[in-house]
Amino acid sequence: MSTSQVRIAGSAEPVISVENLTTSFLVDGEWKPVVRNVSFSVQPAETVAIVGESGSGKSVTSLSIMRLLQSDSSRIEGKIMLGGRNLLSLPEHEMRKVRGNDVSMIFQEPMTSLNPLFTIGDQISEALLCHKDMSAADAKAETIRLLEKVRIPSAASRFDEYPHRFSGGMRQRVMIAMALASKPRLLIADEPTTALDVTIQGQILDLIKMLQEEEGTSVLFITHDMGVVAEIADRTVVMYRGEQVETGATADIFHRGRHPYTRALLSAVPVLGSMQAYERPLRFPVVNTATGESDTPVEVPDTVATEKPVLQVKNLTKRFDIHSGLFGKLKGRVHAVEDVSFDLFAGETLSLVGESGCGKSTTGRAIMRLIEPQSGSVVVDGRDVLSLGKRDMREMRKSVQMIFQDPFASLNPRMTVGQAVAEPYLEHGMGTAKEAREIVADMLRKVGLTPDMASRYPHEFSGGQRQRICIARALALQPKVIVADESVSALDVSIKAQVINLMLDLQQSLNLSFLFISHDMAVVERVSHRVAVMYLGEIVEIGPRAAVFGNPQHDYTKKLMAAVPVPDPDRRREKRAAAGDELKSPIRPVDYLVTPREYRTVSPNHLVAV
Repeated sequence: MSTSQVRIAGSAEPVISVENLTTSFLVDGEWKPVVRNVSFSVQPAETVAIVGESGSGKSVTSLSIMRLLQSDSSRIEGKIMLGGRNLLSLPEHEMRKVRGNDVSMIFQEPMTSLNPLFTIGDQISEALLCHKDMSAADAKAETIRLLEKVRIPSAASRFDEYPHRFSGGMRQRVMIAMALASKPRLLIADEPTTALDVTIQGQILDLIKMLQEEEGTSVLFITHDMGVVAEIADRTVVMYRGEQVETGATADIFHRGRHPYTRALLSAVPVLGSMQAYERPLRFPVVNTATGESDTPVEVPDTVATEKPVLQVKNLTKRFDIHSGLFGKLKGRVHAVEDVSFDLFAGETLSLVGESGCGKSTTGRAIMRLIEPQSGSVVVDGRDVLSLGKRDMREMRKSVQMIFQDPFASLNPRMTVGQAVAEPYLEHGMGTAKEAREIVADMLRKVGLTPDMASRYPHEFSGGQRQRICIARALALQPKVIVADESVSALDVSIKAQVINLMLDLQQSLNLSFLFISHDMAVVERVSHRVAVMYLGEIVEIGPRAAVFGNPQHDYTKKLMAAVPVPDPDRRREKRAAAGDELKSPIRPVDYLVTPREYRTVSPNHLVAV
């Protein structure tokens, strides 16, 4: 029995108890409830997960507990009991003493939670000076101890650094250090790993579990990732449309979930290793959230042609110069993409996988010439893209289109959806305004939307719908190749399943080729014909999907696969095999000489760097 289980079993008094929580927002002069009658408790040293998709009310629940919602436009009812006090009845000055002291919170995006104008050390020290009676020198010493505790290397030397000097995983560790500064009784973690690479996510989960065992802190973990829930939660609360639909021990929820929505959530989770019996990409099962029933997933018919590739990338290299100061001399280079080569055939999906900083997105942008590579060749339809002039480049972009990670950022908020989809069609002079309207209606139907939605603006759509609109816009020019750069990474599991199914269906009907850039290994296994693993700007392993996943050869490939959370609570006690190091720096001295990569053949078309 684990330490946390002993503590839970020996304690009858919960750290926090939420009773009939109802949160409403003022909309058009009326109070609209968005969270209704939610009740749960968290025991000492226990982890309770609140799981659900965007709009289910899970984040509003956490903000209600912290009383961080705007008071003039929100109303919180019910009871939130902490240490014998109802937090909802405390005056604001008393609530300020609770926040960060008794209850701390880690938010989803650490960069927006940290003040870019203050050093890391100052921001953590501030939490200590606000809640503890200590000197500035003592606060600094405690801050360095906390940074060491969350595994920040060279903690003392990084005390005076600013947030932008830290990677995403490091920034999230800083947020954890800040949250733990006052030794809170409850830590609320709101989607703390959603935007992180799989290996960094694994490190953050391990860190939270380790700190929980050492400090005895209770954790309320909010997420939509069922793999993470299985790995970290003792009990689980499932939320759907503002209501709590199921609560129980995590193992019971996974193995004997009764509510249709719970079963729907679980069936939409891609499981690494589930593709061994399939040769081709597999559609995700379509789940009815009202009944929990799903259809049988079917293999996508093979459309891969054996003729000449539609896209040939050879020896592609992109480096970024680093200067010391504004007018300083060149002091080094970031070797973002180094001697990358691959082919992409008609109707094929080639996935580029790796952590942030490995060069996969830079590769996609260099192919599109959104950034200019130093050397190499990118051949589309027999023409080298890197040698084309401006007019020819416009013509080439009809053949190669890109879907970006954040659909909201890539859509103009002042343009209607119809205008956004029609714009590339009209800019390239492919038809009249009337023909463009017909194309827009056809594209919206193709991506599962209706033509009447063309008059709406991007903010009127959900994240999944906005991504469909971006796909419709990319399809308007009838491209042969689509570069999908982390295009489903930020989506909920069921929305992700819908968008990927859409991409697979369009690939089959239009014989599209996808360069699928992702760090989600379970999704990559599901959608790929071939896989290329990138590390420090180089491809270290490439081959058919079954070969790479069934017989990984490079240490980095094995590390990526070992870090994937397994959606099975029975395996949560297994030791994670992933290394604790972050991705090494791709920065090299000016005089650095690149050693050409050599590859050995493992099996037909399966190559690994030596």
